[in-house]
Formats: sequence, structure tokens, C-alpha cells
Amino acid sequence: MQLVNIQEIKNNENNPRIIKDYKFKQLVKSIKEFPEMLKLRPIVVNSEMIVLGGNMRLKACKEAGLKEVWILKANELTEQQQREFIVKDNVGFGEWDWDVLANEWNNQQLEDWGLDLILTDDDLEEMKNPNNIDTENIFATELDRKSCYVVLKFNTDIDWIYAKTLFGLEPQYAKRQNGKEWNKGIGRAIDGIEAINKIRNES
Repeated sequence: MQLVNIQEIKNNENNPRIIKDYKFKQLVKSIKEFPEMLKLRPIVVNSEMIVLGGNMRLKACKEAGLKEVWILKANELTEQQQREFIVKDNVGFGEWDWDVLANEWNNQQLEDWGLDLILTDDDLEEMKNPNNIDTENIFATELDRKSCYVVLKFNTDIDWIYAKTLFGLEPQYAKRQNGKEWNKGIGRAIDGIEAINKIRNES
């Protein structure tokens, strides 16, 4: 492992992994707040200093203003193994234990660190009664009639997470009576032209 000038490292143009604007901003923020983590998880490069693992981290490090980063050279890998590593490095085999996360971790911190939270049973129960007096912030009961709307409905968590990422929808929070935070916004109103432009850029 080595500490090198960030300009010596080359982006991998064939990397199939991308990161959306909102997630990228979270990554940059995370690096600024906790740069020591980069030594524990160095950027993996080949003998030509081309990134095999950590393209997004490299981009975020540059955005954060870092001049040097830790790298790990994987000189011994064949070309096929390098291609395999690029994909396998980004595959997540495990699953989160949502009960542990909900009870032992702070929701706001988890969101700040880049984790997309799935609504809990308590959250869903709160949303059945939007005017619950035990909730600090209540949902709007009607839309702004002066504007035109298209409502997008998502039936799965994966689709909703993708939409949040595409449109850069940041989490919004209210508090239960016991002070515990919960994700207030199951829906958002966003600018229509901005949404169309984002969708066009995706296609």
C-alpha cells in the first residue's frame, strides 16, 4: 500500500459503476469528515495506475480537494481477473438487518453516510394517520391547485430508491412523540422541467 499523488491515478473508462449526484455529494461529504477511512479502504489500481476498485472514491477525493490518496497495487492480476475484480468489488452479497439498524443506529447518520433506509412498521403506521397529534410535522392534505401535477407511483423499495437517487431527493424528518426520528416524506413535489431533463439524460 502506498500514499501517492492523486494525479498519478487514472480513471477506468470501462468501469460499469456510476454514482448519482445526491449520492456523490454524500460521498464527498463523508470523505471530508472521515478521510482516515481511505487508508483502511485504499483505491485498488493495476500496474498502469488504472483504477480497478474505487473509481467513485477517486472522483470524490478530487472533488474534496485531496492531493494524496492511499492505493493498493494489484500487479499480479491477469486482464481477465482485473475485469472480474471490477464487477465483484461492487457486488453486495449481504443484507442489512433493518431491526438492528432501526434500534441501535441513528437514522440521520445512516442517511448521511449514504444508506437508503426502508420505512419501518412504525413509519407506515404513522403515515396511516397523517394528522396524528403525536407527530410534530403533519402531511399536507391537498396539492397546490395553481400548479399542474404528474404523480409517479412506485410499488417497490428498489424503484423508490432509484427515483430518490435520480431526482436527488434528500431525506426529510419529523419526530415521534418519543423523540425518535422517522422519514417524513414518502412523496415529493419536484420541478417538472428538471425531472424531464434528468430522465432525458438517463436515456
